Amino acid sequence: MCGIIGIFSHKPVATEIYDGLIHLQHRGQDAAGILTYNKRFHLKKGSGFVRDIFDQQNISRLTGNWGIGHTRYPTNGSSHSVENAQPFMTNSPYGIAMVHNGNLTNYTELKDELEKEDRYHCNSESDLETIMNVFASKLDKLDPTNDIFENICQAVESVFDRAKGGYSVIGIIAGKGMIAFRDPHGIRPFVCGMRINPDETKDYIFSSENTMYYPLGFKYMGNVQPGEVIFINNDGEMRSRILRREKFTPCVFEYVYLSRPDSIINNVSVYRARLRMGQNLAKKWLREYPNIKPDVLIPVPFTSNTAALSAASVLGVRYTEGIYKNQFVGRTFIMPGQEKRRQSVLQKLSPQETEIKDKKVMLLDDSIVRGTTSREVVKLVKDAGAKEVYLISACPPVKYPDFYGIDIPTRSELIAHNKSIEEIREYIGCDILLYQDIEDLVEAITRYGEHNIDRPSMPCLDGIYITNDIDEKKLQELEDMRGANRV
Repeated sequence: MCGIIGIFSHKPVATEIYDGLIHLQHRGQDAAGILTYNKRFHLKKGSGFVRDIFDQQNISRLTGNWGIGHTRYPTNGSSHSVENAQPFMTNSPYGIAMVHNGNLTNYTELKDELEKEDRYHCNSESDLETIMNVFASKLDKLDPTNDIFENICQAVESVFDRAKGGYSVIGIIAGKGMIAFRDPHGIRPFVCGMRINPDETKDYIFSSENTMYYPLGFKYMGNVQPGEVIFINNDGEMRSRILRREKFTPCVFEYVYLSRPDSIINNVSVYRARLRMGQNLAKKWLREYPNIKPDVLIPVPFTSNTAALSAASVLGVRYTEGIYKNQFVGRTFIMPGQEKRRQSVLQKLSPQETEIKDKKVMLLDDSIVRGTTSREVVKLVKDAGAKEVYLISACPPVKYPDFYGIDIPTRSELIAHNKSIEEIREYIGCDILLYQDIEDLVEAITRYGEHNIDRPSMPCLDGIYITNDIDEKKLQELEDMRGANRV
């Protein structure tokens, strides 16, 4: 679920790329990088948080009016290697630099194919390097006297033909301009914006989310469409074309957990979608437990706060932030290792006993993936004196891995894969456990908005992989590869 940003401007962009990455920090804490172009590429990347990698000295040397940036959340390749941090670049043809958000299901096969047939070497474990090499290989074979946009379209078509999975890509072609394209299913989010300068010239921005648009002065234009390629030339002229489009299946987890609530993803407000998740979940509680009413409803902060607000309203229960979260501890979902996640839960969450003691407490969490956080939170609330603890999840049971850019690597890590609801409840230690239904989750996301969503991509919930290339053998192969990368 990495964060990506690209800006074409009529002024230097490095500081704005940095500011944009700060707004995308929640999408990746492992590494970050910025590349700018000013007759040559200027690159800085490193491990850790954005604020720890960049300082005034290295920002000042990132000159140019074209720039791309990335925050890394590893789903493929070692989480400890800076070699896997983006942006990536290649010298031929022209000089190409790219960032991406996503994951390929045929990464291993494509990497081998590139080395044997295209004679392009991949030096990292990153999916992006294979995408970039497929693009570069095709572009290199085309007549350079042709219209550059036509050649770019053919090169992107080659990526669509050969790279299977979910991906959004931003690139700079030296001396030519900036490109942006999105996989034909539109699995990973991709939005764009425009800023009109006092002299009527236009600047453009592409990114995973639009959270930085207002502070940077950009207006939200909408999405990069599934299967679309956009090109901005040296004069700032934009051209675009939808090359192909399959069934539009954006990732469901963007709405459940990953995106910031103030984002607009696929023309759907994440905040509003989460409010509707809370409404639907509360209505299910009233159907199944009409005679049980908690004293307070507490969100597991912070992603669950929005859904908890609306759920409390429907239930007629007092909403209270009875658990305090230390915001300086990273997101446990994207931390490597089960023990590290458990330790982080204990470090970042503390109960407010005045809101919990001697009360029947309903906890609302956005999702239950491994069960580690849920178990520790329930124990924390019971230790604070709760009479009973009910846990409700805005997301249905997570039963399968996701190979399109979400770090749910193996079925053995998923508590719902081979356990019943009652077995999960016993493990977590709550008195009642209630999950959202898949139909209610989809309804909450798609109820409003001119989104054109055919159905969300949710293989982690229903086992349906929209690229139609994952059978049991492939699933095991991908799990083994993910497991090896975690060691």
